[in-house]
Amino acid sequence: MATDADAQAPLRRNVGVALLTLLASSGTLVCCVLPAAMVALGAGAALAGLVTAVPQLVWLSEHKAVVFGLAFAMLAFSGGLLWRARRLPCPADMRLARACQHLRRVSVALWGIAVGCTVLGAMFAFVMPALP
Repeated sequence: MATDADAQAPLRRNVGVALLTLLASSGTLVCCVLPAAMVALGAGAALAGLVTAVPQLVWLSEHKAVVFGLAFAMLAFSGGLLWRARRLPCPADMRLARACQHLRRVSVALWGIAVGCTVLGAMFAFVMPALP
């Protein structure tokens, strides 16, 4: 007989993948949006201090194509998992069915936030510098 944890294991995995995707896409924000926003707000000195404290920001900015490639690959992978799991049956128990539906909504919401973060980062990294 399946336990509550066994029934929700695939759904929890989807939430985990969505969280990892959100983490990967937040790297795009740190790489490109944060520096551009700080300079636009006149906080160039604070950005210089931040780069001194966290020199990995320079590496992320220099390798933004790799950062965005990984973020988009994670988005595609997690989106595929969410798409595949959208029609999986939820447990018959009403409490477990509500938890199942809640986990699905959370996964999709996290994925949507990750897509938004990545698109915003791509705008700052690739589109804005190309504008005159």
